[in-house]
Amino acid sequence: MPTEHSPANALSDMRGCSDVYDVLEQIRLRPGMWLPGGSLKDLESLLVGYRVALAVHAQSEPFAFWPEEDFTHWLHRHYATTSSLTWAAEIERRTPADSTPVEEFFRLLDAFKDDPARKPTADDIRALRPDIPYMSGTFVTLFWRRRLLDQAVQRLEDHGFRVVHIAAGGWATAKDMHQGLAAALRFPAHYGHNLSALNDCLGDMASSGPDDDSPKAAGLVLAFTGYDRFAAACPEDAHGVLDIIAGQARHAAVGRRRFFALVHSDDPDIRFEPVGAVPVLWNGDEWLDSHRR
Repeated sequence: MPTEHSPANALSDMRGCSDVYDVLEQIRLRPGMWLPGGSLKDLESLLVGYRVALAVHAQSEPFAFWPEEDFTHWLHRHYATTSSLTWAAEIERRTPADSTPVEEFFRLLDAFKDDPARKPTADDIRALRPDIPYMSGTFVTLFWRRRLLDQAVQRLEDHGFRVVHIAAGGWATAKDMHQGLAAALRFPAHYGHNLSALNDCLGDMASSGPDDDSPKAAGLVLAFTGYDRFAAACPEDAHGVLDIIAGQARHAAVGRRRFFALVHSDDPDIRFEPVGAVPVLWNGDEWLDSHRR
């Protein structure tokens, strides 16, 4: 017979949650079920999965629990530290002897929610996390004005992202595309020059590198130019490449790594079918059709 704390009832309660804070309240009620080992790293992984699910379903919701998002910055101010540790590692390191990491997290969460000075402006968020606009609703973002793409790339590079510039305008065939990607991304000599091999190689690139606790682990960005010409010549392959990128970006996000693509098009009306189960969106400055006229 199901009990009050059974998984079935817990999942039923979860379906009534409207945002991440409702989810956290359910976890607060049953910490032993959701976090049987009492580790905040498990809670951190659960919240990353929640945020990835929002992106997969193209849902917009304020989210403060990325490793370098609002809660982490608030916590470092609270502790008066400049530590590069994530919020989970920082709380576990500082948990008093008479408490547990989970209890300490919820105590701090209440203080965070009640702090009137914690809400940053949109400019603050962009300054701290320039990748957020390119990972919140999609992992593939379109640009028409080259100036806006260059500005986005510069912001990302200034924050430590590795940006690989890929000129797609000269690709007239799938062979051209595979050769161009293999050269730009330094694929191994045994690269198979097909979409399955591309998926494997991009998966390795997206999931490898230093841990996110390292300041050098900002993320990997693929910046395409002239992609509309390749899309006109090889529409199925052009969509397939973006689909693979979006899928691998989602997998990378689950592992707390940042990987996404910026795609320049000289055609202001270009459209793509959803990739990786999410739409391909224009950047915020050009989201309205009238802003590309």
